[in-house]
Amino acid sequence: MSHFDLSGISRDSRGVAHYDNRPDSLVAMLRATVDSSAGAEALVELDADSNPALSRTYRELWEGASRVAGGLRAAGVRRGDRVAIRLGNGIAWSLAFFGVQMAGATAVPVNTRFSEQEVEYVVSDSGSRFVFEPGAALPDGPAFVDETVGPGDISAIFYTSGTTGFPKGAMTTHRNFLANMESCRRVNLVPPGQFRNLVSVPLFHVTGCNSQLLPTCEAGGTTVIMPQFQVQAFLKAVVAQSIDVLASVPAIYWLAINQKNFADFDTRGVKRLMYGGAPTAPDLIARILESFPNARVSNSYGLTESSSLTTWLPAEYSVIKPESVGVASPIVDLKLDGVSDGVGELMVRGSNIVAGYWNKPEATADTFVDGWLRTGDLARIDAEGFVQIVDRKKDMVNRGGENVYCVEVEGALAAHPDVFESAVMGVPDAMMGEKVGAVVVPKPGHSIDVADVVAFAKSRLADFKVPQYMVVRTEMLPRNPGGKILKKSLRQTVEWGKALR
Repeated sequence: MSHFDLSGISRDSRGVAHYDNRPDSLVAMLRATVDSSAGAEALVELDADSNPALSRTYRELWEGASRVAGGLRAAGVRRGDRVAIRLGNGIAWSLAFFGVQMAGATAVPVNTRFSEQEVEYVVSDSGSRFVFEPGAALPDGPAFVDETVGPGDISAIFYTSGTTGFPKGAMTTHRNFLANMESCRRVNLVPPGQFRNLVSVPLFHVTGCNSQLLPTCEAGGTTVIMPQFQVQAFLKAVVAQSIDVLASVPAIYWLAINQKNFADFDTRGVKRLMYGGAPTAPDLIARILESFPNARVSNSYGLTESSSLTTWLPAEYSVIKPESVGVASPIVDLKLDGVSDGVGELMVRGSNIVAGYWNKPEATADTFVDGWLRTGDLARIDAEGFVQIVDRKKDMVNRGGENVYCVEVEGALAAHPDVFESAVMGVPDAMMGEKVGAVVVPKPGHSIDVADVVAFAKSRLADFKVPQYMVVRTEMLPRNPGGKILKKSLRQTVEWGKALR
């Protein structure tokens, strides 16, 4: 039995599933929305106090983006050229992105948190002909729209966060975007009718762009954009902007729920709430359900290379399967490679999988194999198709020949009443090769008793999985825009001290 609508899906000669009757491009998608909802509010940009600073109807979005496209053409941008977007969250970012599409070019969203060296690498590696620079006026020219862009054309190149060396550019086609958008609709991330979707995550990341901005535009809803995240502004926006849809990482919801004035905010208007990117303790899920009483609360899993959404945990399973990231979205096939004790590398196939890495044939050949994406994530899949991510393949700790899956240990630690979040990793050891170490952050207003946390872990984990090193950290763990912990950064700075046992 499927949890989603599987009608109107066909498979090509390679066996890859596609949605039938999708628009040919993002340009055609936006044109259809403008034709049906020209006067509807498309975009709202908030100021630091969560008041509307700017807004655009769909007609104004189309007209503004087409003038940006005309300006790009005047600057020499032609079909297939890459155009880098270095802007922060806002209406200007959206106009730039759609303007690039209308010019027939390829958008290169740049992570605003990249170092200058990384930015230079992205602009150079992509061969961008034009760069939208922060603080500069958007290019402006006679309205221009290339209506001949097709499903197989490269619409955008999203560069990964660069946690393991320089970032790689994932070539996302119009077909990939449109497949992900339809998946968002079918898993019920975007509700029927008019709705307002709060984007509090970066638009340069696939969650904000692919699974919030674009599906909302196709549905004729309103995308409400926070220029940057601040927890009080986030809570104010939820109420003042009548927000229906939220998407973020678990730590953000916990931070919001634990604000002293949280009870002052009426969150009953939220209808859809998505979390993902980190292990989530059952008590946090319970708190989210209590704090957003009318929301359908769901977990999800995705990658830049899968154009965002890969699996989805339907709301009715959030409490009974909190360890799971859900089942495959309607056009996704899943399998495990190299299975040992029920765990293997998760492989993904579908029309949402990107066309490879820009300028990186070897990395493309290693990651995209016979139509399948190697995710680099180790997972279990149960008899009903529910997926549990147990670790990154490269992060797994090998303790004297025993495999320790860091995500499993982090999940156990997250259940402790004083633990806000944790990062588990290998600590080099001359005899064992590696031992298990954990960096632990206490919940707001709580303190960590290391001995108590270790005893708690022992009650839930095999002895060899229990951390032998533990460091308590007061600041939140460093994360990339997708919410994944930057363990490489932590490894370079953490001082483990003496072993606990």
